Amino acid sequence: MSLFDAIIIGLVEGLTEFLPISSTGHMIVISSFLGLPQDDFLKGYEVVIQVAAIAAVVVYYRRSLFASVRIWTLVIVGSLPVLAVGYVFADYVKMLFSVAVVAVAFIVGGIIFLLVEYLYGRKIDQVSQSDRDDIVISVTMRHAVLIGFAQIFSLVPGMSRSGATIIGGLLTGLSRHNSATFSFFLAIPVILVVAIYDFWQTPGLLSDQNVVNVAAGFVVAFTVAYAALHAFVRFLERHGFAVFGWYRIIFGVILLLFIV
Repeated sequence: MSLFDAIIIGLVEGLTEFLPISSTGHMIVISSFLGLPQDDFLKGYEVVIQVAAIAAVVVYYRRSLFASVRIWTLVIVGSLPVLAVGYVFADYVKMLFSVAVVAVAFIVGGIIFLLVEYLYGRKIDQVSQSDRDDIVISVTMRHAVLIGFAQIFSLVPGMSRSGATIIGGLLTGLSRHNSATFSFFLAIPVILVVAIYDFWQTPGLLSDQNVVNVAAGFVVAFTVAYAALHAFVRFLERHGFAVFGWYRIIFGVILLLFIV
């Protein structure tokens, strides 16, 4: 992996990690476009830049995250289902990493987003306008459990972790704002656990010959993710998720056309 490859993948990760359009799906596609093999090093590097995106969440939401122990309890509970299922079925999940699977998952996820917006959009808008949503108060243990099970669908490449959890939040009655925010929080333990595991499995990831590229990708992913978080939250205050649904469908169709 060259420095250019590292920066491009870091840019894509930072831009897509928290949008409901699947950062994993985009990284599979961009790495294929760059001619990079889906080996252990690439997967380890992708985890490093995902940690950078998580660091951006912690910095951006530091006040909410450290305002109460309760929010961490909810985050941990919401993270357990996907961690458990991911651990048990890890080998099967790895078999799904292909552009074809990503394309189909993009389309299916996009259709789901459009349906949820059509069926629940007005109700969600009303909640968002009447309640500026203190995330610590609004999310209950019931929300955390149901959204946690919804997160299991994110194990399919292209379905999107944030997409699955945001949809789960909307269907449990949370506003767009709180669904997105809690989705960001849920990424913290999940990605950290995966990162620790992958660091253990990829001992040469931070070797002398790789450290510059990895560091550059980390900085790029952190900076872009922080900016994307800010822009995404502002976007949700004025618009819904329909645009992401259409994007997913169009992107998925384009991918299918390229691989058929």
